[in-house]
Amino acid sequence: MKRSEFIQKSITATALLAANGFPYEAFAKGDAKKITILHTNDQHSRIEPFPMDGGKYQGLGGFAQRAAHVNQIRAHEKNVLLLDSGDIWQGTPYFNKYGGELEFKLMTEMGYAASTLGNHDFDNGMEGLVKQMPLANFPFLNCNYNFTNTPLQGKIETDKVFEIDGIKVGVFGVGIELKGLVPAKLCEGVQYNDPIANSNRTAAHLKNDLKCDLVICLSHLGYKYDEKKVSDMDLAYQSKNIDLILGGHTHTFFNHPEEYANADGEKVIVNQVGHAGIYVGRLDFYFEKVSKKKLTPSLPMLIKSASGK
Repeated sequence: MKRSEFIQKSITATALLAANGFPYEAFAKGDAKKITILHTNDQHSRIEPFPMDGGKYQGLGGFAQRAAHVNQIRAHEKNVLLLDSGDIWQGTPYFNKYGGELEFKLMTEMGYAASTLGNHDFDNGMEGLVKQMPLANFPFLNCNYNFTNTPLQGKIETDKVFEIDGIKVGVFGVGIELKGLVPAKLCEGVQYNDPIANSNRTAAHLKNDLKCDLVICLSHLGYKYDEKKVSDMDLAYQSKNIDLILGGHTHTFFNHPEEYANADGEKVIVNQVGHAGIYVGRLDFYFEKVSKKKLTPSLPMLIKSASGK
């Protein structure tokens, strides 16, 4: 990212916070805390940047450049959570050669906290996924697939709670219907359940029972569709207790996060950052120290993974 781009995005985020009445004096006095959420989706085995062949994304993406950006942010921010919304695998010869080993090793090195499963993460079958899972030092989350009597039984968690600087962040995952997207033999026995009902049930548990201050859904449903198919937009409108939906599957490049009113009239934020690690999404959440009331998120800083650009 160019210095001028960073400065402009910082100015824009500052203006947004001012417009929303953010009490800077509280933050300056240490009466507010900041949680930085970084996220990716649909990495699709893009280990190296796109080749310099004149293509639309030449020089972009790649783990090394993305890791450098993430490390730079961590050097300046103490409360950082890095998340992924699925489709880690499939798309380059690295996956065909190594079966997902490299992707999981690199994500572990980068310090990912959690990921959900995308449909392409079944491309080596459930046995192939189980084989590589020990290399991933982070949990895979999903609340609407039933893995009973499959190789993945007991290996996928519904949700995970992270306590960061006294703030409890609850994260869960939700997935798209695999039928028609994944060959039946690769996901045999996986039962798909209503993503909205199961998301709301999980979010209620995180917010009300576990007292999470921020509830994040890692979704691989897709942003929106013309046909009748459950999407992140549908989930946002019908959700309860979800603060942030980080999407995937449709490879949608958001210029800024979208805000929706949920079933209770509360704000829920939706974001997605394309594919192949071209961008990393960033959202900063501020919390009052005593009440832990969320004040406002900043604009996301989309971090271009481009060498020398």
